[in-house]
Amino acid sequence: MSLVQPNRQTPASTLPAASATRAERTKKFGANATRAVIPDPNGALYAARKKIQPQAVRGTFRTIKWVLLALTLGVYYLVPFLRWNRGPGEPSQAVLLDLDKGRFHFFSIELWPQDVTYVMGLLILAALVLFLMNAVAGRVWCGYLCPQTVWTDLFLAIERLIEGDRRERLKLDAAPWTVEKLALRTMKHTIWLLIAWWTGGAWVLYFADAPTLVAQLATFQAPPVAYAAIFTLTATTYLLAGHMREQVCTYMCPWPRIQGSLTDEHSLNILYRGDRGEPRTSAKKTAALRAAAQPAGDCVDCFACVTACPAGIDIRDGLQMDCIQCGLCVDACDTVMGRLGRPHGLIAYDTEANVRRRAQGLPPVLRIVRPRTVLYGVLVAAISGFMLYSLATRSFTGLSVLHDRNPLFVTLSDGSVRNGYTVRVVNKRLAQRRLSLAVDGLPEVRLEVVGGTPDDLVVTSDSTQEFRVLLFAPAGAKLAASVPVTFRLADPETGEGASANDYFKGP
Repeated sequence: MSLVQPNRQTPASTLPAASATRAERTKKFGANATRAVIPDPNGALYAARKKIQPQAVRGTFRTIKWVLLALTLGVYYLVPFLRWNRGPGEPSQAVLLDLDKGRFHFFSIELWPQDVTYVMGLLILAALVLFLMNAVAGRVWCGYLCPQTVWTDLFLAIERLIEGDRRERLKLDAAPWTVEKLALRTMKHTIWLLIAWWTGGAWVLYFADAPTLVAQLATFQAPPVAYAAIFTLTATTYLLAGHMREQVCTYMCPWPRIQGSLTDEHSLNILYRGDRGEPRTSAKKTAALRAAAQPAGDCVDCFACVTACPAGIDIRDGLQMDCIQCGLCVDACDTVMGRLGRPHGLIAYDTEANVRRRAQGLPPVLRIVRPRTVLYGVLVAAISGFMLYSLATRSFTGLSVLHDRNPLFVTLSDGSVRNGYTVRVVNKRLAQRRLSLAVDGLPEVRLEVVGGTPDDLVVTSDSTQEFRVLLFAPAGAKLAASVPVTFRLADPETGEGASANDYFKGP
């Protein structure tokens, strides 16, 4: 059975039967009626996949997709090899997720595990940008930037290069197995596997120095986890982009089911202009019908939009869940309209509001700026601004204090009271630093650092070090059972500092 969702405005009780023709559906529901969910008479609970062989097209949207494909794949495959000088002893890879040291390097930015709030902020920001894109132009992410779409386009390009365009591939599918067919299929799948393998290989290069890891992989000296990750990503890329393709977008991805709640009547989507295209007729009959003052639309029912669609849908049946808004049907239709000498735009980015306005004889309007998009835009700007400010003003020095638990305090023979602490100092700079430590909150307190001096705490670059610190309250000091104290860490050279609160325990 077909799993395409019915139009939201079409009651489920009025869906056509399995035997209903397109003409009957169009007459009953209008030119933009969606395909119906037709029950399978055999009672199957899933739809058997029909292999889709999309036709190659040329046009504006296809060109945009090629450019974005080259940019996104270029970034993914080449970024691990970019170098960035961070000084002696430090990693020289521009983008590196160093799991051993718990660091994420992004050019001049270095994030520690305690900077996880930036990761959360980026995830929230990515979600809001996706919401904004969807509110403006529907599933533009799915059609142009989603990894599934990008790698599927790449695999399809390889398939066309080896086996030919749609007609040749259909003939090859139907032809019996021969030496030529076996050679073509072997070549295609071999190149697919090589691309999938390098996809997995590029992924692991983000977690170690790329040139070093490439040499280790080539000589089979890399860690086993690297080979396991490459094998997993090779298998998933090969299966998802080479075989499952549109099934991933229709059945596995949750976004088609979410995005409907994020759009409104002013969101741009790929739509068929039924008011201009209907009734459909052949190109030869159009002139005669119009000369006889009979209705004849611009659509010649050539199915160019259907054969170009990577999801195999007919956009003339209305907006459907399967549609990824890639615009290839627009290029296919515009090519046919150009050959016939008719205006482009029979299939184009349009809004539901404009469909209704044209039916009422009103001019179309484009409302990009509206409450929904303004809200998303303000949230994106606010979160981006906050994160940039926080990142620009963040401290490269950290301090935490842990009080001894047993004993909480010690009364010495001269009557003074001693408390012990473990002080942890964080140096996020890529240089060794000499810091000073002081304490506030307790008069006449004396601070000692075991094995060092409070005015000269040496902390190596990009590291965390612990110091044993003792506080002494003189004999006769009036102490409460618990006195708040503040440890202050300072860098005399840069003026940076950090503080941490704790308590001085007494009898």
